[in-house]
Amino acid sequence: MKQLLGKLRNLVSRPVRDSGTTDVGQSRVADHCDPAGPQFAAMKHDKLVRIRGLLRPDCNARFDTAGVVDCLPEALRKKYDIVDTDNVSSHDYDPIALGLINGAPEGMLLDCGAGLRSTYYANVVNYEIVAYPTTDVLGVGEVLPFNDNSFDGVLSLNVLEHVKDPFLCAREICRVLKPGGRLYCVVPFLQALHGYPHHYYNMTHQGLRNLFDGRLEVQDQHVAASGLPIWTLNHILNRWLTGLAGPERDEFLQMRVQDLIGNPLDYLNQPFVAGLPAEINFELASTTSLIAHKPHEKI
Repeated sequence: MKQLLGKLRNLVSRPVRDSGTTDVGQSRVADHCDPAGPQFAAMKHDKLVRIRGLLRPDCNARFDTAGVVDCLPEALRKKYDIVDTDNVSSHDYDPIALGLINGAPEGMLLDCGAGLRSTYYANVVNYEIVAYPTTDVLGVGEVLPFNDNSFDGVLSLNVLEHVKDPFLCAREICRVLKPGGRLYCVVPFLQALHGYPHHYYNMTHQGLRNLFDGRLEVQDQHVAASGLPIWTLNHILNRWLTGLAGPERDEFLQMRVQDLIGNPLDYLNQPFVAGLPAEINFELASTTSLIAHKPHEKI
């Protein structure tokens, strides 16, 4: 797998012409365009024609005039708590994702929870709960509207923490992946609360593996540069600062690492701890608690 990752990184580091299609030795880079450019409408039209052949007959797809296949009826919205949001999820592909895309220029990949993409690929189905300009199909991860064995690859990049049932999503990913197809999945472990619009589950690397063990052959697990612990430390400190004001904030900024690695019990009454608002405590919590009771009537 390390050799494969190296080949993928080498592939995407080679130059690409502006025309959208590039021959690199014996390799061909997948057709792509700028969503704001003149090629976008035609590329999206051609892709939607291909998508029609991938859809399950029972998915009740509606073909929107705006170029979005709507497989998200009200019943699914309600079941999986899909609500309208002004939040925008938008990230570029990393070298591994680009390697998978460029490695199957004639195939088709599913970007499950794609967000808003700055580059539009002809061989990637952008699947979302939000109708961004680059979204191809609307739907939920728990009920993929595609036939079995449809995709040469699946991308699930920082998405499974936002779904109500990651186990069902994992099963659906495996179902639509072709034999021999590849999955690239990234999930947060020590990340603070962040909703698009919901944030349900973080995972250890063992938890992530458990989602797919028995269905896929896991070839590699690693921590990418974008997932190193420094991101967690930096984000927590910056978000902590947003919850402080005045002298408490100034005091916190002057603290050294050695001032923060004592027994947490000794800090509980310190202003930089006691003064954090409830929403920041929930966002950065080490644990959260729940108390409930069973009603007499069925919910």
